[in-house]
Amino acid sequence: MPAGAPRVFVSHLAGVAVFDPNGDQVGRVRDVVAMLRLAGRPPRVLGLVVEVIGRRRIFLPMTRVTGVESGQVITTGVLNMRRFEQRPTETLVLGELLDRTVRMVETGEPVTVLDVAMTQLPARREWEVDKVFVRRGKTGALRRRGEALTVDWSAVTGFSLEEQGQGAENLLATFEQLRPADLANVLHHLSAKRRGEVAAALDDERLADVLEELPDDDQVEILGKLKEERAADVLEAMDPDDAADLLSELPEPDKERLLDLMRPRDAADMRRLMSYEEGSAGGLMTTEPIVLRPDATIADALARVRNQDLTPALAAQVYVCRPPDQTPTGRYLGTIHFQRLLRDPPFTLVGASVDTDLPTLPPNTPLPVVAGHLATYNLLAAPVVDETGSLLGAVTVDDVLDHLLPSDWRERELYAGVALPEAAGGR
Repeated sequence: MPAGAPRVFVSHLAGVAVFDPNGDQVGRVRDVVAMLRLAGRPPRVLGLVVEVIGRRRIFLPMTRVTGVESGQVITTGVLNMRRFEQRPTETLVLGELLDRTVRMVETGEPVTVLDVAMTQLPARREWEVDKVFVRRGKTGALRRRGEALTVDWSAVTGFSLEEQGQGAENLLATFEQLRPADLANVLHHLSAKRRGEVAAALDDERLADVLEELPDDDQVEILGKLKEERAADVLEAMDPDDAADLLSELPEPDKERLLDLMRPRDAADMRRLMSYEEGSAGGLMTTEPIVLRPDATIADALARVRNQDLTPALAAQVYVCRPPDQTPTGRYLGTIHFQRLLRDPPFTLVGASVDTDLPTLPPNTPLPVVAGHLATYNLLAAPVVDETGSLLGAVTVDDVLDHLLPSDWRERELYAGVALPEAAGGR
């Protein structure tokens, strides 16, 4: 573990209060959700089971946890209040791992699991379980209590998924390290039955990333096999423009039911995007670019750009606007590109560094003009601004390419080198 990386023993989290950024308590931790992996690799921590008002237990993804320290958990403030339902690939650490009997790899000696520790990976919001606190069996003529010690996760066996078998969990573990586009290519070549099994086993954010890379018919098929509440969660996790495109492919009654299940803010973004003509700047844009007020600093902008969930195209610039900060914003003031952020002193106000000369795109701008605009000004993304001067969103080069390429480009053999193991083809 790198020096300074946070490590927390999971038993210490039981009952710990969860607070939003304003310091208001929103619930208490009841368990930790992890995904076991093959070959003794440390499990990935997916999130926390949090008990909120009314004794309802919900799932809080680790990507929405900003701090685990001093006997408290701090969140981004965004909570999904749907009741937690454990999935096939998920393991409850407190409920299922503690008090288990496992064996030491070197000696085969049985030991009892007393606790496990999770560690935050460097410069990321991801956590993994890397240590196990175990107790050896009773020893000696008087059967004294055995020694307790902390060992690496890889030093014990009896936790991980079996190496053999063709279950969705094993297939998922096999492809865990693939990029979303490569995993999408794998899913596209599976049978419909196996594709549905693997999709059901993926967590919401991973499935959202993969869906964005699949052809339209595969997207519709997979979404249709999910429970409606989960389908709404996955749509919320997708990029708004991709989610709007997928919703547009659905029959009107299905689309409306899913929109009604989504958070009001996300549903409003979807309806707004679907109101624009397909292939226009408004129809292509994302409604979630980086937006800052003019009194923010360059350091604030760089902190936002470092968000690992942003695509490179969205992270290449920030947009400076009057409040409100969410699209549609107050008056759009201009853009600051990433290179300018690196050149200017960190405590400079962004309002002093903003580029006010870059032309903007009206939402009805057709695709060829959008593509020409990006090429002319060497941009990875361009602001979309309405007649009142409000920023509506940003069009990125990847979305433009997606619409300029042949409609079946995702179905072609673009992902060379991704070989399907024999187990993947189970029907």
